[in-house]
Amino acid sequence: MNGVWAQFAGNLAFVGLAISLWAHVSIWFQRELGNYSRIAFGVAAGATSIGSILLAVQFSPGVYIDLRFPPIAIAGLFGGPITAIVAALMAVTFRIAIGGAAMAEGVMAIAIVAGIGVAINFYSRKRSPVFSDVAILTGAIGVSLVVMLIVFPTLAKVHALQLIGQPMIGFNCLATALCGFIILKTEHLELERSMLGTSFSQAPDFLYIKDRDSRFIIVNENMAKLYRHRTSSGLTGLTDFDLHATLLAEELYHNEQELMRTGVPMIDALEHIGDRYMLASKVPVRNKDGRVIGLAGVTRDITERTALEHELRESRNLLSHAMAGMSDGFAMFDKKGFLIFCNEQYREAFPLSRDARVVGAHISDILRRIAETRERLDVPTENIEDWIKAAAATLHRNKDEEIQLHNGDWRSIRTRLADNGMAMVAVSDITATKQAEIALRISAEQLKNLAETDGLTGIVNRRAFDEAFMRELARSARNRKPLSLLMIDIDRFKAYNDTYGHLAGDQCLRVISKCLLQSARRPVDIVARYGGEEFVVLLPEIDEEGAMVVAELFAHYLSEENIAHTKSEFGKVTASIGISSETGLVLRTEPSRLLSIADAALYDAKARGRNRIIYRAREEAEDKKTG
Repeated sequence: MNGVWAQFAGNLAFVGLAISLWAHVSIWFQRELGNYSRIAFGVAAGATSIGSILLAVQFSPGVYIDLRFPPIAIAGLFGGPITAIVAALMAVTFRIAIGGAAMAEGVMAIAIVAGIGVAINFYSRKRSPVFSDVAILTGAIGVSLVVMLIVFPTLAKVHALQLIGQPMIGFNCLATALCGFIILKTEHLELERSMLGTSFSQAPDFLYIKDRDSRFIIVNENMAKLYRHRTSSGLTGLTDFDLHATLLAEELYHNEQELMRTGVPMIDALEHIGDRYMLASKVPVRNKDGRVIGLAGVTRDITERTALEHELRESRNLLSHAMAGMSDGFAMFDKKGFLIFCNEQYREAFPLSRDARVVGAHISDILRRIAETRERLDVPTENIEDWIKAAAATLHRNKDEEIQLHNGDWRSIRTRLADNGMAMVAVSDITATKQAEIALRISAEQLKNLAETDGLTGIVNRRAFDEAFMRELARSARNRKPLSLLMIDIDRFKAYNDTYGHLAGDQCLRVISKCLLQSARRPVDIVARYGGEEFVVLLPEIDEEGAMVVAELFAHYLSEENIAHTKSEFGKVTASIGISSETGLVLRTEPSRLLSIADAALYDAKARGRNRIIYRAREEAEDKKTG
């Protein structure tokens, strides 16, 4: 009996090896022969069955026990009727040729096994056979062998079931399962390889593999189209020097050689090829010893995306709220206000209410936590529940908000409604932007002040006065209100500078400015240095009498300062003042008249002995000596 087991084991090894060999060469047959590969499978299965018959164990004269059935059954399961018929015919023909007492029963057994395989093939017709089908086939083979050993007279007469049934049935079932597993595994590997090849070939990106010298080994169809080759094989063996200008090729070659030298992958590197922008990722390819033997790369054409990014940068003033989605906090609320999704960035954006921002929380609970922790500066101190109710009611509205947190940080909150009524909330940290805006605003105000202020005296300069003068002229003409102007000149100022020096002269100008500011106290009054030692005071909605009061106050304050001036006929610093006042139609039709009359009045004050206030309007003059 031990010899029978040994012969069966050898037969099993032969069948397994033969089916394994077919499984490996079947890929070539399918590619080269197409539908005829089924016939080739039948021939291989029939030959394997015949080989098993040749290795059969003679149980009694004319009665042989072998593993002829598994190859035929497997041919029927995986190849269908044609394959099963070819395999069965070859086995039947050989069995008839060798003859023997159980020849008819052997032929019938082959036909039965082939029919079982075909039947299960029809059962799995709408799909490829799977391991469960192999298991069913194995069981069916075992059962049919048991039945044949009992029913067939020749085998029943010699009590084959009792004497050799166990090894025969066991090895046949084992051979069926083994052959089925080999075919399934091979088909699975071929399917994976086919899917991988199809994916590689038809991928929308540019895929390629290069050797150690940066020569293309494998490329996909898109790569061939990019370089205007009919087939991908046309690029095999070429380098970037064959496809690009020398400078670009040298740059690509250097980067790839550096990658293969260091083994460090290159991820999302920007490459400018012709008028196209490419995003390339390349990784080293290693052999089983870990040595780098080439690289694998994937390149994506981002020309359109780059153009869009450029357009977005050009339109950043209009799209200032468009920010990178997943780099920001993101949350989704359902129609009832319950939080159904949020990322970690959303929770981290609000550190004090972070524990309340969990899936399942209601917006009212989150707002209540904000109020308890005073996380936001806009939370009122009273009527908290009213604030929560009002804020929750605005959740399902498209809106953009900017809020300041307790620690001074700023957050931008953008809420958009989806078609299904859910509210999608994106949160961005705009602290740096806000700080930049504040700094810019302060700088702008400082620059404005510097541009409008006289550096020596600190009052309005000539440029700012001219702008204010035109503005007040228009307003007074429109409102039919009076507008008065004082033009002031320091008497004998050149002599003062020559006598006391320019530092003393600068200090004198500062005192004059101070006295003028003390005299014209209203916020709308404008005191300006007009040039050198000349000053002007613009008095909106003040007539000539009010202007005279301001002028006399200034003369009084200056006299009290009692600034010594030995070169002046008055012994101290004095000033001459010209006043003009107009209203209504005159300001509209002759805007320069106010300045010219005040200048003429100042000239009169100088001509009449200085240290005077002269008011002139419509060729009338009033003279009053001061001091």
